[in-house]
Amino acid sequence: MTLARSSRHLTMLAILVTCLAVAGLAGAQTSVAKTKACATPKEPAGLLGGYFTQLQVNRVSCASGRKLVLAYYKCRRKKGIKASCSGKTVNGLKCTEKRGAEIETQFNATVTCKKGSRTVKHSYQQNLVPG
Repeated sequence: MTLARSSRHLTMLAILVTCLAVAGLAGAQTSVAKTKACATPKEPAGLLGGYFTQLQVNRVSCASGRKLVLAYYKCRRKKGIKASCSGKTVNGLKCTEKRGAEIETQFNATVTCKKGSRTVKHSYQQNLVPG
């Protein structure tokens, strides 16, 4: 009788541990799923051969993300084709830019703009020679 009761307790304990593990995994997936990919904005007039390659948002709508990308672009273009607005606040989020290796004809950059848990990350390519 004691053996049967002990076996039942072990089975219930195993089921409980499995349920907790599954719940933990579901919670982890939920936090990752908050970041979503969005369609990149249409290239504005005067982009001069460059284009946006990627847009991801976290706790921000895709529409707000696209507006930020265009505002960052306008800030950058005011300073010149090779300029950056890294360190500036754009649409309420502080932005930092990291560039890849620049070649004679183009460069690629990734921009991350944050305020608290709100994040907008986008990438762009800027051609330096009119195409």
